[in-house]
Amino acid sequence: MAAEDRLRTYRGRRGFGRTREPSGRAAGAGGDGPRFVVQIHDARRMHFDFRLQVGDVLKSWSVPKGPSDDPGDKRLAVPTEDHPLDYEDFEGVIPKGEYGGGTVIVWDRGTYEPLSHDRGGRPVDFAESLERGHATFRLRGAKLRGEYALTRFRGGADGEESWLLIRKGPARPDAHGTPDPRRARSVRTGRTLAQVAAAECER
Repeated sequence: MAAEDRLRTYRGRRGFGRTREPSGRAAGAGGDGPRFVVQIHDARRMHFDFRLQVGDVLKSWSVPKGPSDDPGDKRLAVPTEDHPLDYEDFEGVIPKGEYGGGTVIVWDRGTYEPLSHDRGGRPVDFAESLERGHATFRLRGAKLRGEYALTRFRGGADGEESWLLIRKGPARPDAHGTPDPRRARSVRTGRTLAQVAAAECER
């Protein structure tokens, strides 16, 4: 399926004359491997958005409590619509009344290495592993590093799905943990949610 088709839901929910979110026309991120980004989104309910580049879009999950470095933490992850690759850089305020209205910062980003294998130990296409409901990968971010897994544990005929995002292996001794989202700083600009919102008011 072409990116144009995969982004239809994303574009249909947004008025790009009012929001500064990218429409998806840019080529997006390149570099040494597929990208990931974690954004903190102070919308109707505060949450983290976890996004993995799969082909020419960012597959996205809303993670209410945020990703954790502790293997004992099982974080609920609810799929959302695919986002364009250039959303990796988006930081700002989505206007009130728009879909997802609220402030967004880029908490972490980097590359990831797909690690999914079949029972015979052969590598499995990452998009296919997500389709099957279980994918493992190694994050190489400024804050999140190491092996993680996304596992679907509920999926109904109505299309509603729930996943778990889990750190695999031992916890890092220098782990950052999940921050207080209101005190967390952007890996891109060093700003907090409040600072981004205040700067937007001054525009």
